[in-house]
Amino acid sequence: MMESQFSISPLVDPVDRIEATRRSLLSSSLFLGVSRRDCARILSAAVRRTFARHETLFTQGQEVRNLILLLSGTVKHTQVSSDGEEALVRICSAGDIVCVQGLSSIGCHTCSGSATEQCRALVWEHKQMQNYMELYPRLGVNMTRILAAQLNELEERYLEIATERLTRRLALLLLRLSRQMGKQSETGSQILLSREEIAQMTGATVFSVSRMLSRWSEQGLILTAREAVTVCNPVMLGLMN
Repeated sequence: MMESQFSISPLVDPVDRIEATRRSLLSSSLFLGVSRRDCARILSAAVRRTFARHETLFTQGQEVRNLILLLSGTVKHTQVSSDGEEALVRICSAGDIVCVQGLSSIGCHTCSGSATEQCRALVWEHKQMQNYMELYPRLGVNMTRILAAQLNELEERYLEIATERLTRRLALLLLRLSRQMGKQSETGSQILLSREEIAQMTGATVFSVSRMLSRWSEQGLILTAREAVTVCNPVMLGLMN
């Protein structure tokens, strides 16, 4: 995939700036423990971006140039193996840092990021955030916690793949994704991912996942679409073994 050549514009709209600041302070773990005045200074240096659905934010192996904070929408992180097989590693949603490497010493992206829907975000240059880390050491502490949380989630998913039957780990994954990226509606919480992407996250075949999703749909636990799954009954889904 080619790198997205996006253009960026300053945060010049006072209303948008206030809203972005409020949402970032309330939802992003990056700013925990940082004063509102310091957060306002950091946010004032950001630029605002809108990413279209399926737009590539960065690619695996590309030099880290920016740090991206999502204000709305979801971004999927994928990795490609040496033989060309792709795996969905992680999903980021509103309030998350899309590329934590932008605050670390890692020089290149370890995965690719693309928008699963239209996304609004704040973008900082890599060097810019490095300077802020020196001014506000709390940012480094928060970054470490973010990385630890991501590692913990990967460990939990690995344990599930190694020890749980497909029925159980698929149910756990759908419930986790429902909390992370679900869009609430009258019928339930909609997850905008394809069967293939869900299969990648469960370590199963598309056929096995499709068959189980069809069974749960017949039971009224979920609703399925071409590139989406809606969790209708999370309580009963959580009892699946």
